[in-house]
Amino acid sequence: MTSYILRRLVMTIPILIGISILSFAIMYLAPGDPASMLIDPNIKPEDLERMSERLGLNDPPHVQYMKWVGHILQGDLGTSFIQRRPVNDIIMERLPNTLVLMIASSLFAIVLAIPFGVLSATRQYSVLDYSVTTFSFIGVATPNFWLGLMLLMIFSVQLGWFPSGGIHTINVPFSIWDRIHHLILPMIVLGSYDMASLMRYTRSSMLDVIRQDYIRTARAKGFRERTVIYKHGLRNAMIPVITIFGLMLPTFIGGSVVVETLFSWPGIGQLFINSVVQRDYPVIMALTMFSAVLVVIGNLLADIFYAIVDPRIEY
Repeated sequence: MTSYILRRLVMTIPILIGISILSFAIMYLAPGDPASMLIDPNIKPEDLERMSERLGLNDPPHVQYMKWVGHILQGDLGTSFIQRRPVNDIIMERLPNTLVLMIASSLFAIVLAIPFGVLSATRQYSVLDYSVTTFSFIGVATPNFWLGLMLLMIFSVQLGWFPSGGIHTINVPFSIWDRIHHLILPMIVLGSYDMASLMRYTRSSMLDVIRQDYIRTARAKGFRERTVIYKHGLRNAMIPVITIFGLMLPTFIGGSVVVETLFSWPGIGQLFINSVVQRDYPVIMALTMFSAVLVVIGNLLADIFYAIVDPRIEY
């Protein structure tokens, strides 16, 4: 297992290099000049040229890329063009808010999806099964931004049950309930897609397992149905579902960009959108590579858990 993990970590190096080159090329080819976003548009051309020279934007693309790689290897993500602060500090300020949202959404998706997926499989063709199946199809087909807008319109604007944005009420002392109150709607929107897809995978996997011979043997031996399902069936049914956990991380990262913007949640998703609009290249590159690393780690963790749950798998 240790050698496999080391091999996977080594394999991530060319992947991350490829992602960095592709991201830098796309950013460089995008229209617009970052220097023009920083100063008065009526400024003299020579001052604009001086600003571009100071930011290193007049260097050839490969020189700019190699300078960026050199700084990254030293643990320096650069300095924001807009905020004039180290990118490391800007990301660390925003990261806790995004992690809170991602963890809450993951728990929301897992806690609801697995029990209802199991119940749907064990009570196939019942009213509960049809309800869960219909709900999961709707959840998979509903875009995050549309669901967020509907929840905001109903529960924030019309009913006034939840705040429409932010992470806490302004000018109010710190309160856990206040934070949870602001978290509920973004958590539901971000976790809805993964909850629906996870529910479908759990139901499908559980149906395959409960039709196996060893499940019939366990029932023939007189074990209680609860023991057969949850002790012998559920563990094996979770093997393919675990791979989905690793794939949930990219959807959370991508979804956080939409959800944080929609709910004014001050995380790295909102920071990414603002950086793209302002052409803040150092922040864009840092967040792109940060997301890539998280996705690689998520896939690696899925493979490790897969081997732990299924002893037949050897690396």
